[in-house]
Amino acid sequence: MKAARQYVAQGRRVVVDMDLEKFFDRVNHDLLMHKLSQRVEDGRALQLIRRYLGAGMMAEGITSPRTEGTPQGGPLSPLLSNILLTELDRELERRGQGFCRYADDCNIYVRSKAAGERKFRGYSLTRHKAPRLRIAPPSLKRLETRIREVLKGARGRSLSWTITELNPVLRGWAAYFKLTEAKRALEELDGWIRRKLRCILWRQWKRPNTRATNLMKAGLTAEQSWRSATNQRGPWWNAGASHMNAAFRKSFFDRLGLVSLLDTTRRLQRAS
Repeated sequence: MKAARQYVAQGRRVVVDMDLEKFFDRVNHDLLMHKLSQRVEDGRALQLIRRYLGAGMMAEGITSPRTEGTPQGGPLSPLLSNILLTELDRELERRGQGFCRYADDCNIYVRSKAAGERKFRGYSLTRHKAPRLRIAPPSLKRLETRIREVLKGARGRSLSWTITELNPVLRGWAAYFKLTEAKRALEELDGWIRRKLRCILWRQWKRPNTRATNLMKAGLTAEQSWRSATNQRGPWWNAGASHMNAAFRKSFFDRLGLVSLLDTTRRLQRAS
């Protein structure tokens, strides 16, 4: 669920005019009916609304079934959208934000355009029963691209040096997206970064003897180490395999000072 925004100066404040992109086209019927059932006890009314939502759409004389969305222009659609977006209102209230919303159009009052950009740029909303603020997928892709750029040429440098170069990027990114309420993407990114670093180690070791020796130093048995060092699999596969995960756990990277996106955002949220 993306949000289109424009900024309008109004006295000493700036109005963030946020419009949820294609909201009426994308409403999930099951989610909406669940919300309604919590407020409406009349089963006949709920059945009628379900039929209203599922009414087919006619285009050029051909009727096609509707599986999501509400009929735009229908008298009931704005009311249904208000019920579904109540959670958004409650979240804005919880954050102490001044706002005015009708259907999918919401004005949020901030002190400056910069404040509005900080609040929404790069974020999107989840489709949970209670929508939560999350990091937009394009923002995640941009971070992955930036990390790949930093890690270019890291094969010839120490892991400590690589982490020193990487940390400012991770720390700044975590600070920017500290409002996110969805942790899964952060966990996956943290795991992906550690795997990239394990991959660098595996490439640096080059020979089976060196790999086995380093795995034994990291705590694996001689049998495990030699079996892993001679498996003839590629670096990326080995970086995600059980022997490298066991030898170089999250605690190993924590000791080297690697910034964890999940840990950092949670710490910043507790402090705010």
